[in-house]
Amino acid sequence: MTDDVWLPIPPEEIKGLPEGPNYLFWDGGEFPGDPAECAVYVVPYMKPLEVRTRPLEAMTGLHVVQTLTAGVDDISGALDDVPPGVQLCNARGVHDTSTAELALTLTLASLRGIPGFVRAQEEGRWQGEFRPALADRNVLILGYGAIGSAIEDRLVPFEVERVIRVARSRRTTARGVVHPLTELPRLLPEADVVILATPLTDETRGLVDAAFLARMKDGALLVNIARGPVVDTDALLSEVESGRLTAALDVTDPEPLPPGHPLWRAPGVLITPHVGGPSSAFRPRAERLLVDQLTRFVNHEPLRHVVLTTGV
Repeated sequence: MTDDVWLPIPPEEIKGLPEGPNYLFWDGGEFPGDPAECAVYVVPYMKPLEVRTRPLEAMTGLHVVQTLTAGVDDISGALDDVPPGVQLCNARGVHDTSTAELALTLTLASLRGIPGFVRAQEEGRWQGEFRPALADRNVLILGYGAIGSAIEDRLVPFEVERVIRVARSRRTTARGVVHPLTELPRLLPEADVVILATPLTDETRGLVDAAFLARMKDGALLVNIARGPVVDTDALLSEVESGRLTAALDVTDPEPLPPGHPLWRAPGVLITPHVGGPSSAFRPRAERLLVDQLTRFVNHEPLRHVVLTTGV
């Protein structure tokens, strides 16, 4: 096999890559070779969409597009010009650890009032207060896939009262039942914390609207580590500005959040700039995924995490 494989990590730094392909390093600069000879394109991580999609039109010999993100809603919309039969694969599993850590961090920081303590420290004020703990709380995880499951792994040691699992359809796991989306109206009033970990789809876009938020109990916390457009920003602003709900957001709509946007100064809102994935946990897990996928490709075995096939 002499197919080119474009990698956003220098191939000499990835242990265990299978022999056969011609590995080329590309992270957004000048093309390392002829795009028409690229068979597997591993999309650069954390680059602007126009950079990530730039070579696609010229990749006439493409077989596989492998992202290093769990969500593919942006790149999937840019595949109109690639040949039919190209498989788009996501990075399911790569970000579970890092994103679940951030979900727990945002939850704990918000409940325990850490942003207020940081501001007090900057002003040299010693100001204590009584805050809610995560212990004894009911936590609803909306989007119970790999990341949702990893979040529950980290919640259990904190002595939460109950984890309520919700996904698109009903199923049973080793930990218990996963409720379907249709049961949300009944379940939301039971949750002290709602953590959003769902992918962005036509079904979930704007899912957290005024009616959804109104069903959450007074004083509840909304944590979003999914995608910004899952939440209706205006509806959320109305709830947090009234003081009825609080929120911790790693993703927003719009994103990046522009200077002066009211979310920046909304009471009870903690914002991080979409940093669920980029941590030291990313690189080793990304490399293991690439070795596995490329070994499968070389051996003509089914690829993992295929989200769609073009032309089908």
